Amino acid sequence: MILWIYAFLLHKLSFSILTIQGETATIIGYFGKECRPPLFGACRARSFYMANIFIDGSAGTTGLRIHERLANRADITLIRLDEESRKDPAARADALNRADIAFLCLPDAAAIESVSLVTSPGTAIIDTSTAHRTAEGWAYGFAELHGRREAIVSSKRIANPGCHASGFISLVAPLTELGLIRRDARLACFSLTGYSGGGKKMIAQYEDPARDALLEAPRMYGISQQHKHLPEMQVICGLEHAPVFCPIVASYYAGMEVTVALTPDDITGTVADIREAYRGYYASGLVHYVDAADEAGFLSAAAFSGRDDMQVTVCGNEERILLVSRFDNLGKGASGAAIQNMNLLLGVNEAEGLNV
Repeated sequence: MILWIYAFLLHKLSFSILTIQGETATIIGYFGKECRPPLFGACRARSFYMANIFIDGSAGTTGLRIHERLANRADITLIRLDEESRKDPAARADALNRADIAFLCLPDAAAIESVSLVTSPGTAIIDTSTAHRTAEGWAYGFAELHGRREAIVSSKRIANPGCHASGFISLVAPLTELGLIRRDARLACFSLTGYSGGGKKMIAQYEDPARDALLEAPRMYGISQQHKHLPEMQVICGLEHAPVFCPIVASYYAGMEVTVALTPDDITGTVADIREAYRGYYASGLVHYVDAADEAGFLSAAAFSGRDDMQVTVCGNEERILLVSRFDNLGKGASGAAIQNMNLLLGVNEAEGLNV
């Protein structure tokens, strides 16, 4: 009898109107209605709602990974469109405006178009393209940087970071913020990545049994120094100059290793100061500092393949310093970061549904 009364009251609660931090929201998730952002940040009664989520561009690599990760979540409802409807602007606009949170997993021009279709003030957008990463009015979705987590929670427009950029920013942004790297420093960075970062076309090339022999060895790209991640690398780190950047794709599926080389002329402190800065800066969140991260003198770019967190370490000596960040280009470098940002909007543990 007591259990029946409890179930009845719980059902009634699901149809209540609650006032949370001065705003009114309908908390009716599992019974069919919604609690829309930004109220998720204040709402802790997770069992009373399910957020409506739409993935615009769910056929691409990032979209598919987000879909796979969300398929078994009990706190959300996925808005699905069939193949024909995905190409219909009206159907996409309807899905975008019904969503509490919409992921854009599209090329830049298509992402800009999707944003223009959103008229609902309740729809929060997480854009995985490069279109809005340095745009006014968009929160940059690297939550571990000081002040960024709060900006994400209070925003309806979140730009998900680029994969290479995530590694560079994790290494450089804390040090420029703390004054250990001068903002006028001319930095250089190289980044190793698995071929999955190139999307379906590159995956097919590398997994073709008759593939070109040149794919057997690592390949540099972005050699014109116009890589699309350079603007965010410079702006988010507060640098006066874009770094010299050398991305390298190799014959393994996933994993990324980003390295920034420094000399004493680039910094205002010591190697010990840098290590201590990282240790304090990354005391929480999905980025972790480790003193001795090597595998018997080696650092594998695939060490964090399949994971959604990130490791930062410092190698070298006082004369030649190596800052190294390792993570999965599809995890903390793409879909994992996107889901972390969604979790922040929902007001749940930011590692919910992630492999950390």
